[in-house]
Amino acid sequence: MQTAEDLIRSTRTRQRRVGNCTYVLITPARNEAKFIELTIQSVLAQTIRPVKWVIVSDGSTDGTDNIVRDYAAQHNWIELVRRPEHKERTFSAKADAFNVGYHRLDNLDYEVIGNLDADISFDDKEYFEFLISRFAENPRLGIAGTSFREGNITYPSRLHSIDDVLGACQMFRRECFGAIGGYQPISGGGIDMVAVLAAQAAGWQTRTFAEKLCIHHRAVGSAHCTNLLERWLHTGRKDYLLGSHPAFEVFRCTYQMARRPYVIGGVLMLLGYFWAMLCGVQRPIPQQLVNLRRNGQMKRLHGILRRALWPLSR
Repeated sequence: MQTAEDLIRSTRTRQRRVGNCTYVLITPARNEAKFIELTIQSVLAQTIRPVKWVIVSDGSTDGTDNIVRDYAAQHNWIELVRRPEHKERTFSAKADAFNVGYHRLDNLDYEVIGNLDADISFDDKEYFEFLISRFAENPRLGIAGTSFREGNITYPSRLHSIDDVLGACQMFRRECFGAIGGYQPISGGGIDMVAVLAAQAAGWQTRTFAEKLCIHHRAVGSAHCTNLLERWLHTGRKDYLLGSHPAFEVFRCTYQMARRPYVIGGVLMLLGYFWAMLCGVQRPIPQQLVNLRRNGQMKRLHGILRRALWPLSR
């Protein structure tokens, strides 16, 4: 049983870790009644809670609003903001919803702002304390996140760099978020990746910390593409739009062929990528970010191939 002295000691330890570094959260949510209560309960259990948490219901029609409203009535630091109903669920809508929540924070004092998906949960009560302490320790850290698991798969995979921060839970230093102009609406998706590339181009450090893990309850992209085959085609097309190097894409798709759905997933990704290339689809990001991404990909590819071929050269 924890004594009063133990409680005081642990509180002082947390304060030393995070200093005066405070954070806020924004969660865009559209029809997330199935999972959002898990997300809310995970945040409520944290050792260090956000100064403010704005949950933006993007025209939800499934009871999401009622769940959030009940919790907001009990916790004054949770706010529900509702956007009008609309029929289609688009990738750019997430950025638009996030930006609505962002403007609700204009008059607050905080150092870190987080984008937390509405289908995320974590059992670790020190999840956010850990991430905030990383910002407190490193003033050049602009974006941080952790590994996450979908089913039996843990991300980032060996094809990703620890400098990549995927969008399930993406934490920004406030100064960095302002410097890159926040999230940019991109109709094809990938706002999290573009934010990371923009931060790196501006000289900020970005990092995924594998020491912590969150659970992503919905497969990436499944909310927008319910058809599995269509989702793999879209993934390849998005890779092209966001500047993936052709050689790296071939390697990635080959790697995917050995995983479920066997062969067809990788083939469809490759088809989506090269079809977009042949059609001359215009990329929504500047060439500087394309070059930055490709340089990182080729360094990783060289490293993977070098490690794979090393036993053969001995």
